[in-house]
Amino acid sequence: MGVGGKQLVSVRKKRWWLNRTALMVLWVFISGLIWVGLHLYSRRDSMQKAEDNLVSMCNDRARMLQDQFAVSVNHFQALAILISTFHYEKHPSVLDQDTFAYYTAKTALERPLLNGVAYAQRVLRSEREAFERRQGWTIKSFEGTPSPEKDEYAAVIYSQETVSYIEALDMMSGEEDHENILKARATGKAVLTNPFRLLGSNHLGVVLTFAVYRSGLPKDATLEQRIEATLGYLGGAFDVESLVENLLRQLAGNQDIVVNVYDVTNASQPLIMYGAQSTNSYQSPSHVSVLDFGDPFRKHEMKCRYRQKVPIPLSAITTPSGVFVICMLAGYILFAAWSRYDSVKEDWRKSEELKLRAEAADVAKSQFLATVSHEIRTPMNGVLGMLDMLLDTDLNLIQRDCAQTARVCGKALISLMNEVLDREKIESGKLELEAVPFDLRFLLDDVLSLFSSKSREKGIELAVFVSDNVPQVVIGDPGRFRQIITNLVGNSVKFTKRGHIFVQVHLAGSLYQCISLSEEVESLAKNIQDKMLVDTFNYTPNTLSGFEAADSTNNWENFRLLLNEPCSGLNASEHACKWTSNKVTLVVSVEDTGIGIPVHAQDRVFTPFMQVDSSASRMYGGTGIGLSISKYLVELMGGQISFVSRPHVGSTFTFTAMFQQDENIEFGDLHSALVECLPDDLRGMNAFLIDGRPVRSSVTMYHLKRLGIRADVATNIKMALHSISGQNGLQRTRKQLQVLLVERDAWDLETYSILLDQLEELKKKGLISETPKTILLSTSELNRAELNLYFDMVITKPLRASTLAACLQNILRLKDTRSLSGKEKENGSASALHRLLDGKKILVVDDNKVNLMVAAGSLKKYGANVVCVERGRDALALLRPPHDFDACFMDIQMPEMDGFEATRQIRLMEGNEKLRSLGPTTLEHSGWSSWRLPVLAMTADVIQATYEECIKWGMDGYISKPFDEEQLYQAISGSLVSNSNASPVL
Repeated sequence: MGVGGKQLVSVRKKRWWLNRTALMVLWVFISGLIWVGLHLYSRRDSMQKAEDNLVSMCNDRARMLQDQFAVSVNHFQALAILISTFHYEKHPSVLDQDTFAYYTAKTALERPLLNGVAYAQRVLRSEREAFERRQGWTIKSFEGTPSPEKDEYAAVIYSQETVSYIEALDMMSGEEDHENILKARATGKAVLTNPFRLLGSNHLGVVLTFAVYRSGLPKDATLEQRIEATLGYLGGAFDVESLVENLLRQLAGNQDIVVNVYDVTNASQPLIMYGAQSTNSYQSPSHVSVLDFGDPFRKHEMKCRYRQKVPIPLSAITTPSGVFVICMLAGYILFAAWSRYDSVKEDWRKSEELKLRAEAADVAKSQFLATVSHEIRTPMNGVLGMLDMLLDTDLNLIQRDCAQTARVCGKALISLMNEVLDREKIESGKLELEAVPFDLRFLLDDVLSLFSSKSREKGIELAVFVSDNVPQVVIGDPGRFRQIITNLVGNSVKFTKRGHIFVQVHLAGSLYQCISLSEEVESLAKNIQDKMLVDTFNYTPNTLSGFEAADSTNNWENFRLLLNEPCSGLNASEHACKWTSNKVTLVVSVEDTGIGIPVHAQDRVFTPFMQVDSSASRMYGGTGIGLSISKYLVELMGGQISFVSRPHVGSTFTFTAMFQQDENIEFGDLHSALVECLPDDLRGMNAFLIDGRPVRSSVTMYHLKRLGIRADVATNIKMALHSISGQNGLQRTRKQLQVLLVERDAWDLETYSILLDQLEELKKKGLISETPKTILLSTSELNRAELNLYFDMVITKPLRASTLAACLQNILRLKDTRSLSGKEKENGSASALHRLLDGKKILVVDDNKVNLMVAAGSLKKYGANVVCVERGRDALALLRPPHDFDACFMDIQMPEMDGFEATRQIRLMEGNEKLRSLGPTTLEHSGWSSWRLPVLAMTADVIQATYEECIKWGMDGYISKPFDEEQLYQAISGSLVSNSNASPVL
């Protein structure tokens, strides 16, 4: 490089250093400007905050001063009402000077700021002579001389002891008092005087004057009406200085500010009512708050300022200095920080975008589920309602069974929608359990009836058994318990082609402790355990249907122990159990002989929306959420769920659930939807059962025992023939045998014909009075025409106590004589609803004609007089006061005017009618509920937000579609009972 090149490089370096120096100086200069700007800004901000704080404190003190003054004025007005009531409206007057002085002295604490109270009666010139004769003194002026003749006077007749010296004075003889009296009478409001020094305390105060009118004066009365209705004037002296001083003493920060109160009626010459003039030479921030003491003719204000000059905050120096240091470092890290900022900002934007998408998807899913649920519930309300109306007509057994099955299937569809919504509630953590008493056995029978048609089509045994030591009534959530059983039984029916489905409910041994056990029971239990170990290698299925079950512990030997057969010889004291608490834990198992669950899929059985494989989903259907919901519900009930499954053998699901029990509960405490009253006319009858399977015969005996029927069992027809004829030494009282039940697989025509002939021979010999009625029990539909030649009736399983009772009553020609006392005890049952609705006139509003028919039919069934309209405007026309409706059922979603707006209009009409009829004074003492028409919402939405919206718009209750008897009773009982003694709506 030559000399010229070196010089060029040197020049460039020098220029670069100069540029860097210039940039550094520029950066320092900019930082200094930032310091100055921040300092000025901090000082201004500090001053602004001080001014804002002063404004806040001044406004607070002004507001509290007005409030305390208003409290005293309210007591003052109450005293005026006292005088008007007891002096003028009572004849003769029950108020005199001694009473007034005594009352005002006793209530002086309620008016601590009033030095004295006095009442001056308005006296006209024509009344003066009679007034002075009645009072016994002459009306005097302020000078102490008799008041000169004029049009009217304001003579003091009552006064507090502290101002008793003003008795007989004419308050209108003073110029300012005369002016205040005229203002108070003309406006009906309290009027104040100019401030003056009070006697005794030497504090600044004002005199408050208030006119006392005759009762019945309207609010918008004219000046002439007010003058005509004026009876007198109530006056009192207010100690303004004490009022302000007491207020400031209670507030924090009083030492920081100075408060002055002025009368600025004359703005050019304001009168100071509290405080001293400022002597500080500096200009301190101040604020003026307007005071409203209720006097329309006088103006007052409060002026506040700081005692000392507002100091410069330390932050005005430290903060700019810190910023200056930071600015010096910012040049080195600005680029990296900005790059990092851009990266973080972009990540945050993406996360917010993903969050919004997830929230939108969740909202869309919830709205979709709510919409689908609403659209399905609306037509299902008509379907189920029409079925209920159909069931209330005269039907034969087959028709009634078909209608009931259709109703049950409709409820199953509603349950499916509830299941989807439950999954949504589980994900949001909003699923809760209720606690109501219910009949466990009736609930299980009701669940099995849902699957009766499918089990008959497949020819599988479907049965339920509940141990005797399980309480008949438990307290829990029947709907959720039903949902668990329905899910498990539904899966079993879906995947079982032959064999059986067996539901068992037993008492968990962990909740009771045996008082004593005999050595015989312990030995028997040990022998059974040894036998079970041997049967593991040589096993013959002895189950409900004869097919092998997945859980080997559910065998006949263990099941027989639950029937209390081994304990039949024990004394009652030896067999008694001791309860440890009012809680009871039940063990429920659902056993099937279906296809089972593959081993590789058993670990994801309770995973939501998971199927064993895609082929199972295509072949059997299902969503895969039933078991996950069941597991969550079981855990909510304080239990656990597990299963044992063997491919091509079957599955057994077992869960525990904790309930409460109350030994004092009666069936009257149960709703009719939760308990089943079985007939009493079958109790004491005798039956004979022919069944070769012990477990199945025990199930049949369980249902017969619930009806109060005693039964003997034989494994085949030959043994039954010997037992009935007495050939085996087990002769019974044959004249009492009414029913003979035969299982289909235990029946053969030849032996059965011999049995029938033997029964006829016994009847001819007089050994039995009547030939027993014969019933064939079958798991599938048979040729009834052929079998009716040999049997009086064929019953297709699954068995249900109520169905079995109806069949027995039919063939024995008995009437359904259910316990009358039991029916009378059913609170919330049909009889209770009939008593509640009988004669009530109810308006139903719904734009769907089918829903109108359903609602009207449901209400008319219980004796109500129903009027139906299809629009909200038509409902308003009918409910315009006066009307004679007792309640209104209002649909929410309607065209033109929805249920919310219609309810709002109804409440508005009721409020206007109350004000018009009673007036504002009487309305305060009238019963509000007597004017309120109960309005109940009807909707297919089942979301909690919908219920809250109904209450917000003035509705009294909520009924979701489709509604049943229990829901109807719960919704209307509170409204109609609370309004049963109320007066009718005007």
